[in-house]
Amino acid sequence: MSISAKGEYILKRRTRPEKLVDKGFKSIVVFFASMVAIILLGILLVVFAGSLQSMSRYGLGFLVNSDWNPVTNSYGAFTAIYGTLLTSFASLLIAIPLGIGTAIFITENIIPLKIRNIIGMMVELLAAIPSVVLGLWAIFVMEPFIRPILIIMHKFMGWMPFFGTRPVGPGIAPAILILVIMILPIITSITKDSLNQVPIKLREAAYGIGATRWSTIFNVILPASISGIAGGVLLALGRAMGETMAVTMIIGNSNNFTWSILSPGNTISALLANQFGEADGSQVSSLMYAALVLMLLTLVINIFAQWMVRKLSLKY
Repeated sequence: MSISAKGEYILKRRTRPEKLVDKGFKSIVVFFASMVAIILLGILLVVFAGSLQSMSRYGLGFLVNSDWNPVTNSYGAFTAIYGTLLTSFASLLIAIPLGIGTAIFITENIIPLKIRNIIGMMVELLAAIPSVVLGLWAIFVMEPFIRPILIIMHKFMGWMPFFGTRPVGPGIAPAILILVIMILPIITSITKDSLNQVPIKLREAAYGIGATRWSTIFNVILPASISGIAGGVLLALGRAMGETMAVTMIIGNSNNFTWSILSPGNTISALLANQFGEADGSQVSSLMYAALVLMLLTLVINIFAQWMVRKLSLKY
């Protein structure tokens, strides 16, 4: 009897209780999978309903107005939106080469195995540090340490809008650096897993035609794992946009708009954390509106991530 015939025979012999168990398990899996979408939709609807008052009052002007004054009931989230996008993308630009470089350093036998294991373990432990601890470290250690460097940057590049403010304490630049530390383990871990999944035959084929180690890494291994790396990068971007506690503690929480990364600023997450507990009236609706903007931004990033990963997977 062939294998396929045996399989059909076994399926025919399945008892009614076994079929009921299978159907029940399938129904449970579908139910819990649907609950994820239902919960997400419920959160979106609650935030949307809470922001209707502010949406009807300010409209799209809420997105381009930088005035946030509870005394006069004048609200605009442009400062927080700008701070969210600036800190997220700037931290990503720094973390991408560091994360990918660290992953290559760990996976490509450049150093002895024991040292690679130690570095990998330290990267994973970095992800386990609570954000509030990182925020305290940023306030008392990192910001005083980097302030002289930022002052020098202001001295020589103060004519540029992004360096036009003399740093005197917490600000956007320290927030960018603390986000780099927080998203670095994500990029490193996912990149390391993607590199390890590249078939060994690709490496051997490259070496067989005379390619050097670095030529193999940049021309064979990285292109073969680019879809996984891109997914990890965009996942880290979503984490950076939604990070709250550490950024709230070091960014300065100022709603006065400025282009400079050396001055205090704000993000949507920090704005919600600071003001939601004491808000009332139209301020609550405005905070809900800001939360809706943040949710839509992260949703757009996730959709873009899925599209990019699919395109890169088809290409490579």
